[in-house]
Amino acid sequence: MTGFARTLRAAGVPADHERTQGLLRALSHLDAAEPRDVYWAGRFTLCASADDLPRYDRVFHAYFGGLRAGRARPAAITVTRHTATMSGAPGGGEDGPAPVASASAAEVLRNRDVAKMTGAELAEVRRLLAVFRAEREQRRSRRWRPSHRGRLDSRATIRETLRRGGEAARLRYRAHRTRPRRVVLLVDVSGSMTPYADTLLRLAHALVRREPRATEVFSAGTRLTRLTAELRHRDPATAMDAVSRAIPDWSGGTRLGEELKRFLSLNDARGAVVVIASDGWERGDVSLLGAEMARLSRMAHRVIWVNPHKGKRGYQPLTAGMRAALPHIDDFVAGHSLAAFEELAGLLGGAHA
Repeated sequence: MTGFARTLRAAGVPADHERTQGLLRALSHLDAAEPRDVYWAGRFTLCASADDLPRYDRVFHAYFGGLRAGRARPAAITVTRHTATMSGAPGGGEDGPAPVASASAAEVLRNRDVAKMTGAELAEVRRLLAVFRAEREQRRSRRWRPSHRGRLDSRATIRETLRRGGEAARLRYRAHRTRPRRVVLLVDVSGSMTPYADTLLRLAHALVRREPRATEVFSAGTRLTRLTAELRHRDPATAMDAVSRAIPDWSGGTRLGEELKRFLSLNDARGAVVVIASDGWERGDVSLLGAEMARLSRMAHRVIWVNPHKGKRGYQPLTAGMRAALPHIDDFVAGHSLAAFEELAGLLGGAHA
């Protein structure tokens, strides 16, 4: 893999040390003997822009397929209506249409509503979510660490002076440590969310695997269920099997107000980024939902509402649940596609919508 990364760098792809380590971490969750797993893990972690995709395809086929790599050509801007699935992307010859077709298929899949995907497309989305990386916003800890700048550490400076026998020592400084900000996800698993709940929970699995100590996941429907322990399984399929057994109210109704009240009474949301994934079809007391959302907004560092229908053309948040929640939301985003998940990942990293 490191030899492959060096070859990519020589071809102009910025596959630096950090990206190579990301590839190795991704392959630790996949089958490194499976060409498709290697292909998509590398493409997901080693490429930085669309211009890198043709170079990556050429080097991959040359390096693993025994073909002779020529000089990388500039990426062509191609308009195509090809909608082939990503599962066949690693095929094709050196000069065949595979790079253009795979790039087009990847872009189509990235923006397609998961509720409208074929089984093969959903399988590829699940593969990509298995190696999904979302940087986490950092918060200042109360603990200190040695630093080259910051606040003068008088104790460390005195200790250094005594160690030198009283001779003047270099001033020592300290700064606060940083930690990933805690993220709490509440995923609506009611009947109206059935087309999206599985994918959202797989995204939650990727977030838990990334920061297991700073991520909590709950399902919400007619009752609140904590899923963090189940989602700590390394294998996505095993984790989802455990989740399906743990959730007692799949495809039921939605009482978000009651479940949010229960969550806030049992859990500390202070300083956390709280993500609520729901379409807002509240069957309970809407006034209770509004009151609990107001309470949550006062406690949490940030409240993000993910609604899969927001990505649809002409959508308006007209349901009673969404109208009650909107005044207390910091970010209102879609949750229907890989592109929407990338936007959510940016918010978790500290970006602003």
